[in-house]
Amino acid sequence: MLVLAILAATAAPHAQDYPARPVRVIVPNATGGLADICSRLVAAKLGEALGQPFLVDNRPGAGGTLGTAAAVRSAPDGYTLLAVFDSHATNPSLFRNLPYDTLADLAPVSLLARGPLVLVVRTGLNAASVEEFVKLARSKPGAINFASVGPGSPARLLMELLKIETGIDVTMVAYKGASLALSDLIGGQVDAIFATAPSVSAHLKAGRVRALAVTSARRSAALPRVPAMSETYPGFVSEAWVGLLAQAKTPPEIVARLNAEVAKVLALSDIKTRFADLGLEAAPSSPEELDRWIRAEMERWGRVIRERGITLE
Repeated sequence: MLVLAILAATAAPHAQDYPARPVRVIVPNATGGLADICSRLVAAKLGEALGQPFLVDNRPGAGGTLGTAAAVRSAPDGYTLLAVFDSHATNPSLFRNLPYDTLADLAPVSLLARGPLVLVVRTGLNAASVEEFVKLARSKPGAINFASVGPGSPARLLMELLKIETGIDVTMVAYKGASLALSDLIGGQVDAIFATAPSVSAHLKAGRVRALAVTSARRSAALPRVPAMSETYPGFVSEAWVGLLAQAKTPPEIVARLNAEVAKVLALSDIKTRFADLGLEAAPSSPEELDRWIRAEMERWGRVIRERGITLE
């Protein structure tokens, strides 16, 4: 009992004094991606609120595993955090030997944002709705070229899910990044892609591409005229997301402090507005809710990866 009392007495000031120096937020993908944009918005506000800079450190490579491994190797003191996104939940099914345990080596802090992906097609494609797209694909097996930006990317997995749901056959065209894929979509070299709302919003407004559906459960406030996929295929729901994690052995008091501060930041009207402009929703959560979210994503997409035989080709 004495030992517990001493630990309790020393833990509280530890959390109260945090942060006493700059905090690094590792983003395991390049600048301009969804996790990068969200992290920078939240990091700036956390720095203002806590009096220490929260510095975003982009560590792209190997599908996000390089930056994640760096966070796992960091000291468990709350001064290195990790912003993860969709690939964090699919990598365990794609990599045979990850240099970390996705669930055991990291402590969830909070979900930051979530938002639908958008099924977009080139303007010259003879399909103005999901139904017409599927009908066209069925009439010409393999003729539609669908852009993919990695084996475990939402662009690839959502198309695989649509293939399972509808039985269509399309030809996958692999790209190293969404910007290259969208450029070819606009140029007519490929026919369709599932993309994040922020990456296609400007192209939609300019009429360079056409949106057929969003993947959220309901229509998105950012694209109110675009139907939800679930209106045609009930249960076809998926969202892009960003979550904040810490090294697994980070003191629970610091995780709780970060969770509370993140919730305050995500409640700010200017953050909500900025996220909404990007087609996203500020999505604060408890650490337990984020843990359940990650586990559910791992199970769902792991099943699709296995069923479709997706590998890191």
